Amino acid sequence: MANEDLGRILRRLRRLASLTQEELAERSGVSVDVVRQLEQRRKHSARLPTLHALANGLGVELTTLLGDPPAVSSTGENDGPRFVAVRRAIMPVLWGPVPGPPGPDFSLERLREQIADGWTQYHAAEFDTVMKALPDLLSDARTATASGNDDDRRAGWAALGKALQLAGHVAVRMGKTDLALTSLERAVDAAGRSSDPLLLPMIVNSTAWTYQRQGRLEDALSIALRATEDMVNAGRDETADGLKVWGALTMSAATSAARSGDYERAAAMMETAEKGAARVSKLPDGGDSRMVSVFSPSSVRIERVRLAVQYGHPEEALALAKGMRLSKDTPPSWRTWLLLDVARAHTDIGDAAGAVKTLESLRRVAPTWMQHHTLAVAIVRDLWALPNHPPGLRPLAEFLGVGE
Repeated sequence: MANEDLGRILRRLRRLASLTQEELAERSGVSVDVVRQLEQRRKHSARLPTLHALANGLGVELTTLLGDPPAVSSTGENDGPRFVAVRRAIMPVLWGPVPGPPGPDFSLERLREQIADGWTQYHAAEFDTVMKALPDLLSDARTATASGNDDDRRAGWAALGKALQLAGHVAVRMGKTDLALTSLERAVDAAGRSSDPLLLPMIVNSTAWTYQRQGRLEDALSIALRATEDMVNAGRDETADGLKVWGALTMSAATSAARSGDYERAAAMMETAEKGAARVSKLPDGGDSRMVSVFSPSSVRIERVRLAVQYGHPEEALALAKGMRLSKDTPPSWRTWLLLDVARAHTDIGDAAGAVKTLESLRRVAPTWMQHHTLAVAIVRDLWALPNHPPGLRPLAEFLGVGE
C-alpha cells in the first residue's frame, strides 16, 4: 500500500536535505503539525496535494516520497537473493580472482547484443529478467577487458561500462541509490578505458538521475550542464546518437532546475531539447539505438508533461498530452509514465472521471507495473476519499487494494 512507510521516508529525506521539521513546513506550505504527525506515524497518509507540497519542499519526486520505485520483484522482495547476486557482481569479492582472457567460444558481438536486450527489458519494466541476467553480463564483460587485442580490450571496457550503467539503473529502481552510485562510478572508469566517446556522458546522465533521487539537485544540475557543454565543444552532438545523448542530458538538467523551484528555466531547457529532438531523424544514424539514451520528440513531450504536472501546472500538462502521438521507438516505461502523469493532472484539476478513464487505460497496458506503483495507489486513494465515486473507480480500488 502507498504511504505505508511515509513517516520513515519523510524523516530520512528531511534529514538528507538538512531541514528541521519547521523549515520543511515553511518551504512546503504544510503545517508543522502535519509533518510531525506523519514522521511520528500518528498519521499514516495524506491527501495528494499535501504530498505534492512536501515533495516540492524536499526537492524530490513525489514518487520518491511515496516509496517509489515500482521495481518490486514478482516475489515482493527488493533485497532477495537475486539482488544480492547483482550487488556481488557490481562489487566483486576483495582479493578475488583476476579475470582471465576470453576463451575461443566468447563472442563480443553476442555480449553487446545481450546487454542491448537487457536495456530493452529494463525499459519494459522486466526487472526480474534483467537482475537474473546481470551477474553473467558483468562477468563476461570483465572477461572481455582482458582481451589480448587492444581494440577488443577497449570494446570490452565499453561493454563493461554499459553493463555497469544498467546495473546502476536497476539499483536505483530497487531503492539502492548508494549502490547505484558505486556501479556508476565504476562505469565511469570503464568508459575512460573504452573507445566510445558517448559512453561517459551517458553515464553522467545516469549519475545525475541518481543524484536527483537523493535530493542532490545542485550536483545533478551541474554535472548534466558540464557534460552537455563538453559534448558541444567536442562536436559530439553532430550525429544522431550524439544528439540523443546531449538531449537526454538537457532534459535531466531541466528536471533538476524544476525540482529546485526554477520552473521557467526548466521549461526553457525543455523547449531547447524539443528543437534538438526534431533534428535527430535528419542526422546520420549511429547504430543500435538500444544502447543510446532515450531521446525523441515523443520522449521530450512526455518529460514536459511530467514536469508540468509535478510542479503545479496540470492544465499545461493536459494541453501538452492532448492528441500526442508517440513514436514507435518510445519505450513501454515512458508510455506508462505518461498515462500515470495524465491521471495525476486530471486529479489535480478535480476531474475524477478523467483520472479514472486514464487509470483504466494504464491498467490495460501495464497491470503489474500499476499494482506495484505507489503513486497509482495514492491517486486512487485520493479519488476514493471523494463523496461521489465516478464510474469505474471501484474496480480500480479493488485491484489496488484501496477501499472499504
